[in-house]
Amino acid sequence: MIQKQYPVIYFLFILTLLPGFISCGSSSTVDSAAFTKANLYKADTKFNPLSENEAANYTAAIKGIYDSLLGNNGFNGAILVAKNGQILFEQYKGYINFTTKDTITAHTPFHLASISKTFTGMAVLKLCEQKKISLTDSIQKFFPQFPYHNITIQLLMSHRSGLPNYLYFMDSLWDKTQKATNQDVLNILINHKPSVVCEPDTHFNYSNTNFLLLALIIEKITGMSYPDYMKQTLFMPLGMNDTYVFSIKDTAKYIPTMSVTKFFPMDALDCTYGDKNIYSTAQDMLLWDKALYQHTYVTKASLDMAFKPRSQEKESMHNYGLAWRMIINPGDTLIYHNGNWHGSNTVFSRLVKDTATIIVLGNKVNGNIYRAKQMSSVFTGKTDIEKLDE
Repeated sequence: MIQKQYPVIYFLFILTLLPGFISCGSSSTVDSAAFTKANLYKADTKFNPLSENEAANYTAAIKGIYDSLLGNNGFNGAILVAKNGQILFEQYKGYINFTTKDTITAHTPFHLASISKTFTGMAVLKLCEQKKISLTDSIQKFFPQFPYHNITIQLLMSHRSGLPNYLYFMDSLWDKTQKATNQDVLNILINHKPSVVCEPDTHFNYSNTNFLLLALIIEKITGMSYPDYMKQTLFMPLGMNDTYVFSIKDTAKYIPTMSVTKFFPMDALDCTYGDKNIYSTAQDMLLWDKALYQHTYVTKASLDMAFKPRSQEKESMHNYGLAWRMIINPGDTLIYHNGNWHGSNTVFSRLVKDTATIIVLGNKVNGNIYRAKQMSSVFTGKTDIEKLDE
């Protein structure tokens, strides 16, 4: 559990010294040292430490589930389970590079796949706090030629835009021998106008296009590349030193992930970002988790908005907020996002009431990774077989 403390809004003075940084629509860049000092809030909560006996009991129970679910079933990756910010179980198994046989360590970054959306979404909310953007802004504010209307930032973040998924329409509209960028996808949308799936704000329709566009909007209003902006304003300030955004300039460093028996070669859509392509470690993801609990990156008010269900047209415990999936139940609301891209299977599950976190990062296809939520029974005392969305 975590205890509430009085927030200290010490950063306001610093921000007043950075008028270029906080002005609406500014395109100037800001040095990383200034961002590191000014872009975080002081923690407004603290974790209650676990007793030695409590921690040992949790660890033993988690290990038992891990062994039967993953450890003895071909798992290749990293797992970290924590409660109250305290690591209870951590394991690194197998290879990050199946050709060179480089082993996985605590500093080995994995492709997070769609977990990347949580970072993009919270970066947008941060810009909202800084009055640089509004959830009600339309896409045309940033890209006047965009041919789809009545789509706001909020509809992008909640997958209610109705826009088609670029992973599919690019298949027929793009030269697969070329690596596509976010701008290339935007140009295809403008010039070819693929058909929408539904009208804006009528249905939940998960589309990677939404978060690719959000990354472009971040670039437009900050005057920085998305990889640089995320590094300087989020990863570095939070101490996530092994985390980065993979982009077209990094193609020489690409390491293939694996199916059960073969490599996934790099394809034409492996350099787009915002919806995917953040690489991180289990320990860095725990730092992200702590920042969310302690409201050091965005405020509690912003997170309350993000964790509010936005798709109520069909009654279900499963829902989507702003860049987050959720399961709403009387026991313990689960705020999470999973990822799936090539051989990358990733899990980031947060049991809010129990202040517990389950992080699993794999680079070889293993469906059992998505069953890691079963470990929540260690904290809730209830067997949980609810299937999570990948």
